[in-house]
Amino acid sequence: MITPCREKWKGTLTDRERFNRQMHYQSVDRCFNMEFGYWRENFQEWDLFVKNGIKNNSQADIFFNFDRIRSAGGRTWLSPGFPEEVVEETETKRILMNGDGLLAEVPLDGHDTIPHFIKASVVTPDDWKRCKEERMRVDDPNRIIDIEKVKQNHPVDRDYPLGVSCGSMIGKIRDMLTFEGLAYACFDYPEMVEDMVETCCQLVEHSLDQLLPHIDFDFASGWEDICFKNGPIVSVDFFRDVVMPRYKRISKKLHAHGIDLWYTDCDGDVRPILPYLLEGGINCLFPFEVNGCAHPGELLAEYGKDLRIMGGFDKIQLGKGPDAIKAYMETLVPLVERGGYIPFCDHRCPPNVKPEDYLYYLDLKEQMFGCVS
Repeated sequence: MITPCREKWKGTLTDRERFNRQMHYQSVDRCFNMEFGYWRENFQEWDLFVKNGIKNNSQADIFFNFDRIRSAGGRTWLSPGFPEEVVEETETKRILMNGDGLLAEVPLDGHDTIPHFIKASVVTPDDWKRCKEERMRVDDPNRIIDIEKVKQNHPVDRDYPLGVSCGSMIGKIRDMLTFEGLAYACFDYPEMVEDMVETCCQLVEHSLDQLLPHIDFDFASGWEDICFKNGPIVSVDFFRDVVMPRYKRISKKLHAHGIDLWYTDCDGDVRPILPYLLEGGINCLFPFEVNGCAHPGELLAEYGKDLRIMGGFDKIQLGKGPDAIKAYMETLVPLVERGGYIPFCDHRCPPNVKPEDYLYYLDLKEQMFGCVS
């Protein structure tokens, strides 16, 4: 049993009402209060977590008494995944096969870092054909969703916003092929990559066709980590011509069931592909990394109410202490006031942030955005 370390922000609306009103530019009692989470090391190094037995992000959400937000979805990727196994181990590193079929090199001490990928299982069209037949079948019985269980877990009278997962059109393909592998495949095997995108789209459609008629969702969510500080890792033309049309198909299904808010998790500089995200139906960015892109106010000013943003509090400033935290928080005031924006750390909070500074950040956020109007 987790005992919260602070009271929930006071309010007159339910979390569900507040989220929907804030993200649709309507008046709210106060700002929706959430965070994206923390690095694995935080749970080992922050005394605040260690002494209270907080070991993961779900527990941390309860510990800090954030507003509740949940999601549900079906199997929209590999089923089954590749067998996860250790292939080799040395004094300093471990080489393992992950669920996406990649041989990855990771440090033996287990510190949180991006793995060094050595080899992909899917490289050629023949590899993809075999993978598709074995692991990406739309008619796989494991892709049938237990609708009654979803209803039980998320009742009609719930007081929190619920999102439906729309998977990934190209981000998970990047995971499977690797950054370099996807770059080469777009030129060497463009038909293969488009078929991969089409297959991902069909799996998401299959999931949505099961869920949408039975569950009243508040928003849709997705994951497309395909940008870095210099822009997207696929060409803008490829994104426009291959990925965006699949978004439009999914968006049509969402809109038919009253879902007009769809966010995707895409780090880095999304600006080159943002017009096509919006045209495809994705109208919210999450968690919106600042240093790889821009201050959230720049894009909200450029795109107006066509765009929403969740995140965007610069983690670099969060690590600099109270003065920097307050200075940056003040730049977000007009964004919260306009609506369509929820402030939180622009990715998972890193361990270089001092726990006392993080608590100051939470206190300041409540002082500035948590007062009931």
